[in-house]
Amino acid sequence: MGWKNFRQSKWFSVAAIFSSIYVIVLTGFVIWMVFFDTNSLLIHRELNQEIEKLEKKREFLKVEIEKDKKVIERLSDPEELEKFAREKYYLKKKDEEIYLIEYEDSLKTKQ
Repeated sequence: MGWKNFRQSKWFSVAAIFSSIYVIVLTGFVIWMVFFDTNSLLIHRELNQEIEKLEKKREFLKVEIEKDKKVIERLSDPEELEKFAREKYYLKKKDEEIYLIEYEDSLKTKQ
């Protein structure tokens, strides 16, 4: 049975229809999975980008936590705590006066 005989047989037309249906179904399935499914590749890409952002934020926050731990450790000393309170919050002892010196270049004036 040669190629010409096969093409003229009834099975060739049925095989062509089934193969095209399989191709159409497979193409539709691939398109559905890539674009429309709840677990599509596009959504996976967006989620991976979000994961990368969160991991960067996590690393940044770890560094900030380490800095804060060092500050807390430093402020456990009463002298350092007093120095911090005076510089940051302008606290003072009883019967003590505080003078704030502002320079012209640090003043906010309307010009």
